[in-house]
Amino acid sequence: MSFQIRPKLRSKLPQLLAALIVGTASTAALADELTTPPAPASQANVPARGTSMEKVEAQFGAPTERLPAVGQPPITRWKYPGFEVYFEHQLVIHTVVSG
Repeated sequence: MSFQIRPKLRSKLPQLLAALIVGTASTAALADELTTPPAPASQANVPARGTSMEKVEAQFGAPTERLPAVGQPPITRWKYPGFEVYFEHQLVIHTVVSG
């Protein structure tokens, strides 16, 4: 059993393939662009990731509230006016700025 392409279709095959390639390429060129606003200036004055608890307290003073460690590894949270600091063991893992 052999497969044969009709003569009329065979003559149009290169044009059909070219149209398919151009159509595929044009849809691939369309993409969404995600832009994010710059970080607020207030984030510059918060503890950086990897800073120890002692350095955070020395730089920012005593927190207004110290929440106890939760989970494993232990995650501790300190609250300051304007931001909260999350520690894993004794090091900063994240700082959240509150508005």
